[in-house]
Amino acid sequence: MENFVLTVESENSKKRIDKFLSEEFPELSRSYIHKLIEQKLVLVNKKEISKNYKLIENDTVEISIPDPEPCEVIEENIPLNIVYEDDDLLVVNKPKNMVVHPAAGNTSGTLVNALLYHCKNSLSGINGVLRPGIVHRIDKDTSGLLIVAKNDNAHKFLAEQIKNHSFTREYQAIIIGKLKNQSGTIETHIGRHKTNRKKMAVVPPISGKKAITHYEVLEEFSGYSHIKLNLETGRTHQIRIHMAYLGHPILGDEVYGSAKQNPFKFLKGQCLHAKKIGFIHPSTHKYLEFDSELPEYFAKILSILEH
Repeated sequence: MENFVLTVESENSKKRIDKFLSEEFPELSRSYIHKLIEQKLVLVNKKEISKNYKLIENDTVEISIPDPEPCEVIEENIPLNIVYEDDDLLVVNKPKNMVVHPAAGNTSGTLVNALLYHCKNSLSGINGVLRPGIVHRIDKDTSGLLIVAKNDNAHKFLAEQIKNHSFTREYQAIIIGKLKNQSGTIETHIGRHKTNRKKMAVVPPISGKKAITHYEVLEEFSGYSHIKLNLETGRTHQIRIHMAYLGHPILGDEVYGSAKQNPFKFLKGQCLHAKKIGFIHPSTHKYLEFDSELPEYFAKILSILEH
């Protein structure tokens, strides 16, 4: 059990306790923080609180993070495209249609199942039993590079870089239509959708987290554009939401776009690829950067559009 004591500064006054802790401990998911609150492992001024509690300046927040439980997810011999690996971490090129971590009732066929087989006991325990080693994630239908931590020290070091927005995360996408500008920055706040709790949305600042995406047009076609995107922040569904917000949803995205806008029958889910990732290594403290080829489905669509 790890114990931490935090004092609330003025800039965090009136902030919800769960939001505050998710920012202080970016390696912990919001749902995991809720679980800790329910288990009375989060106290404010020595008192139990709810996940809706709003902080006051100089509040003393105590959080106890349990040691990892034995993982109940089954290891599976699923082939992995490993771009880089050492004693601290590995970089995986995740295929489209692969879920990153298991959820209740769906505990097989995920990247975590494959990692457990490949790494055995060499994965960080932070973030609970269902997400060993997972520092950040990409959506099921997004392909591309993902970093995995093999120990807790590496996990914390990498999570701190994500928190400080010093990770390099470059994506490529094909979007519907043509953007007004050839390059630009989208800055909004993203939070849970008001009526559909399974979706995220652009919301007022008080209701969400700041989200910043930089984009650049690589090539334009009739009715479509091939673009590059760099994440400054990494909110859930950030790129998909931001492109829909501009009126140019990602091709194939039926959640934030429309199925009617996808003429490519072989494309299932958004045409979005995490192409490049860069970070400071937790042990050597040297900057590493990895690039990946566009996957077959993406290259096929580009070829069709070009002709």
